[in-house]
Amino acid sequence: MKGMRFLQTLLLLPAVLLGISAFTPLSDDTLRSIPSAGNDFDIHNGAILAPILIPRVPGTPGSVVVQQHFADWFRLNLPKWTIEFQNSTSKTPATGDTQVLFVNFILTRDPPWAKPGDVGRLALVAHYDSKLTPPGFIGATDSAAPCAIIMHAARSVDQALTKKWAAMEAEGLSGLEEEKGVQILFLDGEEAFVNWTDDDSLYGARSLAESWESTPHAAMSTYHNALSSISLFLLLDLLGAQKPKIPSFFKTTHWAYQHLALIESRMRTLGLLESKADNPFLPESDKDLNDFHSAWGVQDDHIPFMARGVEVLHIIPSPFPQVWHTALDDGEHLDIPTVRDWAKIVTAFVAQWMDLEGTLPTKAEAEAQIRAKRSEKTEL
Repeated sequence: MKGMRFLQTLLLLPAVLLGISAFTPLSDDTLRSIPSAGNDFDIHNGAILAPILIPRVPGTPGSVVVQQHFADWFRLNLPKWTIEFQNSTSKTPATGDTQVLFVNFILTRDPPWAKPGDVGRLALVAHYDSKLTPPGFIGATDSAAPCAIIMHAARSVDQALTKKWAAMEAEGLSGLEEEKGVQILFLDGEEAFVNWTDDDSLYGARSLAESWESTPHAAMSTYHNALSSISLFLLLDLLGAQKPKIPSFFKTTHWAYQHLALIESRMRTLGLLESKADNPFLPESDKDLNDFHSAWGVQDDHIPFMARGVEVLHIIPSPFPQVWHTALDDGEHLDIPTVRDWAKIVTAFVAQWMDLEGTLPTKAEAEAQIRAKRSEKTEL
């Protein structure tokens, strides 16, 4: 990609100017160690993706099944992550006076010594609900696959986080630098029940943003509340179709887009991705800062957070996949090599953000750990 070598030497400057902690690019060897999701993304029996590929309209049994899948999977595979639920109810145009329950699923991994109000977090975000219509709508790109991508990324960096933080404690370095953690937000009720309006959409996101804004951290905390604790709101949506083109929507997070694009470019150069090298997912690294015009980008779960000052990197293709909001947005129409590539790219971005160079397991070690967890689940 044009200008990539020069870009790599300059990428940290915008982060510093914006007050974001700089981080070291991953080495080629570390990029090679990023594991593939492999069979866990099988649409029929994959341990991560398959259970999400069902209708999961808010307040329905399918939604509860997927919530339970999240809870069970994280408790088995990532027991050091804290699990929280944030619930709200709302009337919808489709349900009249009946209140619908919306359940946001929140997972957090912070340094073990840090207080919640003192940790700045990378938030990995996707909505997990599916649309009411057409009947039986699955929403594989929208957004089962993004949820699976995030789950794979969390699992892939978990051991390295433990190793890094244990070494910092052993060396007496805990608390001597800015505390960084990772948070996952699986949001409910993104989809409109009838027609997209300010009131009929983003039910879970609106509730969570409002709740977090009104709930301060303890006095003397580094961050005022959970919203200000979000260093970057990385929102994934409509991913899983072939040849996606992701624009860079926001000037203030273009530097983060460039980091993600450079990771993709380097992985392609190293032959680590399955999709065609002549179709980059993130083609706008060289976008001029004068070419950013839209204040909000595409309407999505970031809106209530951005309105409250949260910095957002929105990873959504333009144009949307051809299957968007049709019955064809199912597992059979996912391009699994593309989904696996996204999982590797996002994993590498998280590892780089969290400064995990030198602590990630080898690819063989990571895959052995995944197999061990599968055996453990089978025995249970």
